[in-house]
Amino acid sequence: MKYIIVTGGVMSGLGKGITTASIGRNLKNKGYKVTAIKIDPYINIDAGTMSPFQHGEVFVLKDGGEVDLDLGNYERYLDTELTRDHNLTTGKVYEAVISKERRGEYLGKTVQIIPHITNEIKDRIRRVAAKSGADVCMIEVGGTVGDIESMPFLEAVRQMSREEPKENLAFVHVTLVPMDSQGDQKTKPTQHSVKDLRQLGLKPNIIVTRCPEPLNEGTISKISLFCDVPEEAVISAHDADDIYEVPLMLEQEGLTSFLMKHLELSSTGTEDDSWARMVDRMNNLKGDVKIGIVGKYTHLEDSYLSISASIKHAAIECGVNYDVCWINAEDFEEHPETVSSLSEYDGILVPGGFGERGTEGKIKAIQFARENDIPYLGLCLGMQLSVIEFARHVAGLEGANSTEFDEDTPYPVIDILPEQENVIDMGATMRLGDYDADLKSGSLAEKIYGQSKIVERHRHRYEVNPNYVEKIEASGMVFSGKNRNRMEIAEIPGKKFFFASQFHPEFKSRPGRPSPPFKAFIESML
Repeated sequence: MKYIIVTGGVMSGLGKGITTASIGRNLKNKGYKVTAIKIDPYINIDAGTMSPFQHGEVFVLKDGGEVDLDLGNYERYLDTELTRDHNLTTGKVYEAVISKERRGEYLGKTVQIIPHITNEIKDRIRRVAAKSGADVCMIEVGGTVGDIESMPFLEAVRQMSREEPKENLAFVHVTLVPMDSQGDQKTKPTQHSVKDLRQLGLKPNIIVTRCPEPLNEGTISKISLFCDVPEEAVISAHDADDIYEVPLMLEQEGLTSFLMKHLELSSTGTEDDSWARMVDRMNNLKGDVKIGIVGKYTHLEDSYLSISASIKHAAIECGVNYDVCWINAEDFEEHPETVSSLSEYDGILVPGGFGERGTEGKIKAIQFARENDIPYLGLCLGMQLSVIEFARHVAGLEGANSTEFDEDTPYPVIDILPEQENVIDMGATMRLGDYDADLKSGSLAEKIYGQSKIVERHRHRYEVNPNYVEKIEASGMVFSGKNRNRMEIAEIPGKKFFFASQFHPEFKSRPGRPSPPFKAFIESML
């Protein structure tokens, strides 16, 4: 197994995740099988209980793991499926070690960070890497060098560098090269960051510098001299027009060939250019569609990262430019008359979410889309609210609601899943991950997917109440996807496009292989 460990310095949010995913993609293009592990030093067991305001979206994996959004980037760039074990948190590690101590597995020893915590980290990394069957395992260490919570993980990878042959391990350090008011590139932040790394016993093999403009020769030689890496290992990761151009930029900078030389990876003789072709298509889009996304975390785009990516994948496939406008659902509650502004959009999307805030505004948006025949896509909560809106305004069930928002509603058309009723813990207790659905013959759903059985990822506690299905369907809405008595898809025949899913199709969308509902949504706008 070859390990590439990506660390970051100076500040968070520099793009370690994109760098990691891009390096992995370039090695995949060379014919290697690549997997990826994300280390998150927070004490949460997983990202499931974190607010989107704190950490961006929660990405859901096929096995129901609720993880950091970087794993979504790994899946998209590497076109692979990961599991919850590919996300390593302080919470998971300490929980495992404490459980072993309680069971007496340490045979009376004093349990300490070194060696017990670091051994647990190394064991988990090696186990996941081996199980994946990959040639190369990318490991991104979250946070920045010097963070107190990152220390056990950095110590664990330091020990790995001692235990593994030197050709099996490469350290990539991502740092910031800011520019001063005179336009000079400043290397001091990088120098200090590498110094901090070396004090921990780690020496980078490659330095990837984030900078507004390409690095000039003087800056490269200065970083090389002060940080003790060859000039060819100082990589300029300057600002790109689009994050999908980053793998091509890093390839051009010679990062892949330097890594292959360091890791003694010989050429496989295969060269996959599908990513370059996709980027070329992306840079030659014609026309325009305007999409309104009505949500409640709209000022923070990372909250809906997978949705943005899925729209992008579908638009590239359809060859069309797209303009996404983020609309705060609460505006429609405070000023109901402003809902008519939605007429300027070619399509309306209502994403998932939890809690009552903004729901009535979203319902107004759905009603406007339905009544004015604007293509509509609803995801998870977006489907539940579509059912509530239809029940209230078409099926005559006045006051219909979800018991999540109103326990005393006369018509609980959305209700809590039976197995959720006595759940006390919030973490990892929802209906999570892959479930299949049978699609109704001749339905829009079957046409979109081109098959009668699908598998998609879920994340919800509430669902359509089976007691109201007959009444709602009698009024014209069709539940065209079902998992036994669970409603997975709602559609309204006769509309340009009205499709809502209980699952999250955005989690399986890939560049060059867009999610079918998103592609159909864009096509309906065209």
